[in-house]
Amino acid sequence: MTTHKIDGVTLTLQQGNIVAVAVDAIVNAANASLAGGGGVDGAIHRAGGPTIMQECRKLGGCPTGSAVATSAGNLQARYIFHAVGPIYRDHSNEAQLLKGAYQSCLDLAEQYQITSLAFPSLSTGAYGYPRHLAAPIALQTVIEHLHKPTSLQQVIFVLFDEKTLQAYQKALQPLLADDKQ
Repeated sequence: MTTHKIDGVTLTLQQGNIVAVAVDAIVNAANASLAGGGGVDGAIHRAGGPTIMQECRKLGGCPTGSAVATSAGNLQARYIFHAVGPIYRDHSNEAQLLKGAYQSCLDLAEQYQITSLAFPSLSTGAYGYPRHLAAPIALQTVIEHLHKPTSLQQVIFVLFDEKTLQAYQKALQPLLADDKQ
């Protein structure tokens, strides 16, 4: 686990299961139809129960690069922010779409006055976004947000495996160095 303070907000990188983290809102790596799936999405739906899927069906989908909110069902969190990251095909707009998915979650955090938020690594599982390219986008987006007035007091990246954790730790170091200048 790695923890840093950014303008008074705690930023943590840890390996683990996102459904087990006690926060106000959990970010789900969702698909555009909000139809459930595998990986993080499947784990959240299984642990949270059918209420989450019922709310997702009412929303009718979410565009890539954006996010929508539902309740968290049986989870400890109050909300799930369903973020749709891009499928990686090495096209020019994928980085912007990935940044948009993270920023949409941060915007929802402000809208709902969330103090603690947990992110997975969006798009790096079944969507194939290379970890070493996704991690700096995710972290830079969050760090930029934390430099503005925010309701957030804690942001946790809950990363599924050691390789993803290492990619995020490696990406964070130069961002923190740049941040101090």
